[in-house]
Amino acid sequence: MAPAETFFAQTYAEARAKFLAACEANKLYVHSHAHPLRGRDGEELAMDVALLGAEKAERLLVVSSGCHGVEGYCGSGVQNALLADSGFQAAAAKAGVAVLFIHALNPYGFSWWRRVTHENVDLNRNFHGFHGFHDFHAPWAADAANPGYGDVAHLLVPATWPPAADNEAAIAAYIASHGMKAWQQAVSAGQHTHPEGLFFGGHTPTWSHQTLRHVLQDHAQHCKRLGWIDVHTGLGPNGHGERIYLGPDEAASIARARRWWGPEVTSIYDGSSSSAKLSGLLFTSAVWDCPQAEYTGMALEYGTLPLMDVMQNLRAEQWLENHPETPPAQSAQIKKAFRDAFYTDTPQWKQQILDQAFQASHQALAGLAT
Repeated sequence: MAPAETFFAQTYAEARAKFLAACEANKLYVHSHAHPLRGRDGEELAMDVALLGAEKAERLLVVSSGCHGVEGYCGSGVQNALLADSGFQAAAAKAGVAVLFIHALNPYGFSWWRRVTHENVDLNRNFHGFHGFHDFHAPWAADAANPGYGDVAHLLVPATWPPAADNEAAIAAYIASHGMKAWQQAVSAGQHTHPEGLFFGGHTPTWSHQTLRHVLQDHAQHCKRLGWIDVHTGLGPNGHGERIYLGPDEAASIARARRWWGPEVTSIYDGSSSSAKLSGLLFTSAVWDCPQAEYTGMALEYGTLPLMDVMQNLRAEQWLENHPETPPAQSAQIKKAFRDAFYTDTPQWKQQILDQAFQASHQALAGLAT
């Protein structure tokens, strides 16, 4: 197989070109859902979808990238490598599993080096309730999902950057008083009260939310068994792929995920994951739109920098978004550091990513086949 570097990119446009070329090499039709805005370099943005295998297969594996925009550099590389690997394709065919590649769930964030969508919404906090869109108007949506965010919101995105000493001292005092887990929960669980803050879940479904649901309605309403690997970065030790259960808080579903991917699969529900307990998660789209299928999902979360360093870059990037008058040099510095916080651009890291992704993908094929 080609060196790991081959499958990764330096821009969204390059990543997309590699994905489209890989699909063409495999004679796969690509359905491109065009985004309404343009990219950082004026390029077209799209959620690109390709199906490897039978259109009406009873067993379907979804492999998705770019839920959190800039994290797509990692997920795109995984998808491109899987498409280039004849061994994976042969294993999928033998298992009777079709593979649906969804490239760049959030193409805007991918291109513009943002984690959020063009609406400043965290896509993985944008799915609520069990009856669809109208649940955004439920009374709880304003503050009940994460009341702790209101206690720290004024600290997260300060008036100036870098933050003043009293701001950093106040954050340290909160962590000392409440603990790191409580800090992470308050900051990252998802919130609906501060549209210009962090981890904003939105008040309406985003373009990416609606487009993903259309994709599932087109491709995943016939299958009886549905597996999903959603690739992320930013939590945990550098290069380590944490296998985080991605599904409802149901014992049988969690147990099945651990049979597929091993006992090391963690969960936000029992506190074993490096992630906080989150709301409005992406997997809910499968619950809504594929009720006929037995669903088993995992977020493959690759570590980059220590948690507080990642948080600091998230704060800086949101501050920059709120301050478009920022001088170009400072803007470029913040953006570069932000991308590096979610993409360790080294051959060693990329090889680690692919090794773990290939193992998890083959395990998913075996799980779907049994």
